[in-house]
Amino acid sequence: MAETILKQDAKAVVKKKKWIDREIGVEFSWKTIKSQKQLIFMSLPILIYLIIFNYVPIWGWLMAFQNYRPALPFLKQKWVGFDQFKFLMGDDVFLQVLRNTLGMSLINLVLGFVTAIVLALLLNEIRTKIFKSTVQTISYLPHFLSWVIAAGIVASTLSVEDGIVNVVLMKLHFIKEPIMWLSIGHYFWGIVGAANVWKEVGWNTIIYLAAITSIDPSLYEAASMDGANRYQKMRYVTLPGIKATFIILLIMNVGHILDAGFEVQYLLGNGLVVDWSQTIDIFVLKYGIALGNYSLATAAGIFKTIVSIVMVLGANHIAKRLGEERLL
Repeated sequence: MAETILKQDAKAVVKKKKWIDREIGVEFSWKTIKSQKQLIFMSLPILIYLIIFNYVPIWGWLMAFQNYRPALPFLKQKWVGFDQFKFLMGDDVFLQVLRNTLGMSLINLVLGFVTAIVLALLLNEIRTKIFKSTVQTISYLPHFLSWVIAAGIVASTLSVEDGIVNVVLMKLHFIKEPIMWLSIGHYFWGIVGAANVWKEVGWNTIIYLAAITSIDPSLYEAASMDGANRYQKMRYVTLPGIKATFIILLIMNVGHILDAGFEVQYLLGNGLVVDWSQTIDIFVLKYGIALGNYSLATAAGIFKTIVSIVMVLGANHIAKRLGEERLL
């Protein structure tokens, strides 16, 4: 009997404690909201924007499961289940486009990270402020050009007649005659990767330079006392100091593995390299929107979104298992 009473009292105490904790939590939450109401009001426009433009359009995903016709009311559309997805997975053109997208994305990912980190390390070692500022400004400028202008510059440099690339290579006797760079499919991925590096490398270094400035200067002093030279300081102090930033950016960029781009491929591509230049975005434009097949276009968009979510969660899980910084 006494044991039963003790168990009931213990349950009552636990229940009372949970109720008190809940009440304290609610009170604390309201106090927090009242103390930060200005920040909440300031964030409301952004929240409304996200809801209207990022969440409300999600209902349009239902078109991927229909044989959507714009002239018919929504309730009278023909439902086809996963037929659009089955068509995508069995279509040779889409599989080829998927190969191109993954290939160019991986090239952009690797080149983008490597060049940005290397440039940030080199800029950090420059002691002349005027020269450092000049290099930074020159490397940043292409980022502010639209891809229409940037693609025109790339096409001009690769021109057969007077393109600087062909002229330099012929002067150095690496080639005997000009090469039609934009007419050979095997070169296209490399050209896109080099164009992305030229346009974005300066901008991508900003966050690494910011991360480098947060490294404790005493670590460099200790390395100097131990006899480390500048290259050893970069390897054993600077690189480990920006590793967390690199991991977070890598996880975020892995989620865009199917976003190889649209503008540069569309502007530089032509009929001779169509098998190498088309990405998923171009596929959606040509075979979805242009032909009025909105269901197919929506299905391709959903496929990209699901792959992005899976890649981000997978990369975050791997980083967690390895004991590195993670996004979630």
